[in-house]
Amino acid sequence: MRGKFENNKNTPEELSCYRHSHEIKDKWKLVPSFLKVKGLVKQHIDSFNYFINIEIKKIVEANNKVVCDADPLFYIKYTNVYVGSPDADEGFNISKPTTPHECRLRDMNYSAPISVDIEYTRGTQKVSKTGLMIGRMPIMLRSSNCVLSNKSEYELAKMNECPLDPGGYFVVKGQEKVILIQEQLSKNRMIVEEAKYGVQCQVTSSTHEKKSRTTVFVKGNKYFLGHNTFTDPIPVSIVFKAMGILSDLEICSNVIY
Repeated sequence: MRGKFENNKNTPEELSCYRHSHEIKDKWKLVPSFLKVKGLVKQHIDSFNYFINIEIKKIVEANNKVVCDADPLFYIKYTNVYVGSPDADEGFNISKPTTPHECRLRDMNYSAPISVDIEYTRGTQKVSKTGLMIGRMPIMLRSSNCVLSNKSEYELAKMNECPLDPGGYFVVKGQEKVILIQEQLSKNRMIVEEAKYGVQCQVTSSTHEKKSRTTVFVKGNKYFLGHNTFTDPIPVSIVFKAMGILSDLEICSNVIY
């Protein structure tokens, strides 16, 4: 085979096929290295870690103060939120640390308490309290709050866990549950694509308080703007005039070709 392809009489198509087959073989050699570094569930664990350590705090910060309608001077404000370590309720307000193996045997949820720090008014005085539990969060195995995180093979064996288990799932009522990956459009990014009537631009605006979708498209040689709060699309020129850009010259100058 080597002598055949080293011959200068080979056609360009044969040489290209030979190189392509070798490129595919080289790419397959990368798969074991990728799995060794990234694994199959790293995206699950990283996403869950981001949620319980960062995202949940942003959600609380976006809606952290509630004012009473009857008394405007009274309010309650969440100053912090955090997820603790997995534990099991033993009754009489007593809890103890638990492991996934114990939850499997006892048909329990492998979960941790969600605690908040609050501030509220009592008359004219501000009162602060810390560590108030408001609920429980299922904990993903091998995540940052899991007892299996950063444990050696010997320590995992003592907890009756398989060292080869990658984690990335939950234990709910003793059963192992996994969240399937879903594909979603990128948030806060303009996506230009070919549509039924021509080219359109779409953006999904997302904050921790609300989400909306805006679409600019062409229909009958006219530009329209659609929004999830609108019943029907409206001409783009009306949107410009609603923003204070009244003359046609100003509208044209703000359109980027």
